[in-house]
Amino acid sequence: MEYYELHNQNPQHRFIEKAVNVLKKGGVIIYPTDTVYGMGCDIFNKEALERIFHIKNHTNTKLFSFICSDLKDIAKYARVSDYAYRMMKHLLPGPYTFILPAAKIVPKKLWTKRKTVGIRVPNHAVTLKLVEEMGNPIISTSVTIKPGEIMNDPEIIRLTFEKQVDLMLSAGIGKDVPSSIIDLSDDVPQIIREGAGDVSLFQA
Repeated sequence: MEYYELHNQNPQHRFIEKAVNVLKKGGVIIYPTDTVYGMGCDIFNKEALERIFHIKNHTNTKLFSFICSDLKDIAKYARVSDYAYRMMKHLLPGPYTFILPAAKIVPKKLWTKRKTVGIRVPNHAVTLKLVEEMGNPIISTSVTIKPGEIMNDPEIIRLTFEKQVDLMLSAGIGKDVPSSIIDLSDDVPQIIREGAGDVSLFQA
């Protein structure tokens, strides 16, 4: 595994480039977000997706969210209602995962049975630079030892996954609370998981 330590606010471009090169070659990486560390790959690389399913010990029915660079980017990969747009404009970038109707461009492997997808725009310079340089979304799934057991120490993550992933971008100790998940696929928003993001706007 290649391993690089980055500045939180001003990530070194050469390390971002190295990660992007790995992603474009079908690699799997670990990277920081505004909540927990994420594991990801190019959403359009089928083999890389299979690797992540294997690493996470999930069956192929387990679905992952993915990271976009901004609201304009989200509109390419999901259908966004006026209400969803207003809410996301107010809250993003931030510690939220929004469930939205999938656009046809998104690989069906990432769709739910309801034809929805989970999308994130984390408030973290490393993550946003990574996706901007990549030019398309990357998978976002929490780095865990087993379901629900989040890992936030980059050194422990490195030791645990050094033989399973190709590269890791480290930016210090991560948080141990995942993003809040809000379903905006219908007219009435639903709080799927209360995490790091404030969900009071969606409560009656």
